[in-house]
Amino acid sequence: MGNSLVAGDDTNPMRWWQVHLLYWQTPAYPIGEATMADELTDTSLDQRVRGRLREFRGQRGLTLQQVADVANLDVSTLSRLESGKRRLAIDHLPGLSRALGVTVDQLLGPAVTPDPRVRVEPRTRDGLTMWPLTHRGPAGGLVAYRFLVDPARNTPPDPLPVHDGHDWMYVLSGRMRLVLGDDDLVIDPGEAVEFSTLAPHWFGAIDGPVELIAILGPQGERVHLRT
Repeated sequence: MGNSLVAGDDTNPMRWWQVHLLYWQTPAYPIGEATMADELTDTSLDQRVRGRLREFRGQRGLTLQQVADVANLDVSTLSRLESGKRRLAIDHLPGLSRALGVTVDQLLGPAVTPDPRVRVEPRTRDGLTMWPLTHRGPAGGLVAYRFLVDPARNTPPDPLPVHDGHDWMYVLSGRMRLVLGDDDLVIDPGEAVEFSTLAPHWFGAIDGPVELIAILGPQGERVHLRT
């Protein structure tokens, strides 16, 4: 090749992983030979991509089945790819990157320390403005939010919502009304509540806005934010 192709050389139009592909497709390793051209035979690269698969999937809270469905793979195949029991092939990469919401460059490239700051636009729904305080992650599906409850949210619906899981809330300011089954409670600033969401429940404001921190499971997040 005329100019040397160096990984990380931003002046060269070819990305470093394309250099790897060219290496695999040299006459010494014909494209038709699956052992060299179709599989990631660079052991360190193969291990890195498998690690990135697990990392990206964990960050996004995705199951093997969810990724496999979008990547058009059998879930057992994806499991073996992640564990190293099956080698990754070049034609796996586009589907996997699409399923994980990343580029092939990101999937093949070295790990980059992510920005730890959580920067997500708030969402407003049913008198609640909600700021995510956590990135998507594998920690049991739990997520933290800061809620601002509008004073107009003061009348419980009929029937009260019920879903699997637990909710935990800590009131920062204002007085929160919590209806939990047959109980109608006033939660003051500095007080925390934790309850099973299998009980009919609702929370709102009493005499002004309420600010609180909440930790929700996946079912609670879906009820409060997505339905």
